[in-house]
Amino acid sequence: MALEQRKLLVGLIGAGIQRSLTPAMQEAEAQAQGLRLHYQLIDLDRTGQGAEALPPLIAAARTMGFAGLNITYPCKQAVIPLLDELSDEARAMGAVNTVVFRDGHATGHNTDGSGWRWGFERALPDADLSRVVLQGAGGAGSAIAHAVCRMRAPALVVVDSDGARAAALADELARHYGGVTRVGATSDVAAALEGATGLIHATPTGMDKLPGVPLDASLLRPALWVSEIVYFPLETALLKAARALGCRVVDGGTMAVGQALGAFEHFTGRQADAARMDAHFRRLIAAGANA
Repeated sequence: MALEQRKLLVGLIGAGIQRSLTPAMQEAEAQAQGLRLHYQLIDLDRTGQGAEALPPLIAAARTMGFAGLNITYPCKQAVIPLLDELSDEARAMGAVNTVVFRDGHATGHNTDGSGWRWGFERALPDADLSRVVLQGAGGAGSAIAHAVCRMRAPALVVVDSDGARAAALADELARHYGGVTRVGATSDVAAALEGATGLIHATPTGMDKLPGVPLDASLLRPALWVSEIVYFPLETALLKAARALGCRVVDGGTMAVGQALGAFEHFTGRQADAARMDAHFRRLIAAGANA
C-alpha cells in the first residue's frame, strides 16, 4: 500500500507530556505532504507508571503496526534493551529518543544532538566555538555535548551540580573526541565561564514548572552567546537576562523543531519542510501564550 494511502501511527512515550507540541507539528507536516498520520501521546503520568511500563508498550506498538515512537523522560535509557538495533549516534550517547519499526524490527535513534545543532547553526552560523560551556550533563546535555564535539569545538567544559556526573560525561567525550576537542568538567559555573565564548543551558531550570535563572546573571557578558533548550516558555529568564546585556541568543524552540525534523524523516522516509515546521511551531507557541 502506498505511503499516501495508509495511515501512519506514531506516538510519544514519556511522563508529563500533555503540553507537548510534537503531535501538532508531526500531524501538520504530514498533512501538508499529503500523508495520513496520527500521533498519540502515551503519558505515563496518567497511569502513575514509570519506565517499567515500557516492555508491554513497545510490544503493543510492534503488534499494532506503529511506524515509530518518540521517547522522552524517563525512558530514553530504559528503552534500549527492548530494541533490536541502535544507530551510531544513539549508541554513542547511550540514549534513544526515536524508535522506528520496520518489518518487525525496532531501531533506536537519537535526534537530540542533531536537533540542537540544526537550530543552533541556523540561528548563529558564525558562532565562536573556541570555548563552549555546557550547563547540564543529563540526557539532553549529553546529546548536545556530542554534537558540540562533532562540530570540532576546540574546548568544551561540562558543568553540573553533580560533579561526578559532569566528570563521567567529560571522560566519555574525551574517549570519543579527545583528538579534536579538549573536554573538562566542573561543578563551578563561574570558573567554567572565565574566558568562555558561549553557554549552552541544558537543565530544566526556567521551565514554567521550575522557574528561575540557572546561574548568577552577573556571570553573563555581551560577548557571550547563549543557547537555551527550554521552550516552555520560549523566552526564559536566562534569555531575558542575556538579551538585556546584548548577548546573541538561541531559544529552545530551535532544538524542538530540529528534533521533530529528524523524527519525521525517520518515521516517513521523507524530509520535512523546515521553514514550514518552524513557522507552525511558533504559531503554536504564540497561541498558547495568548490563550
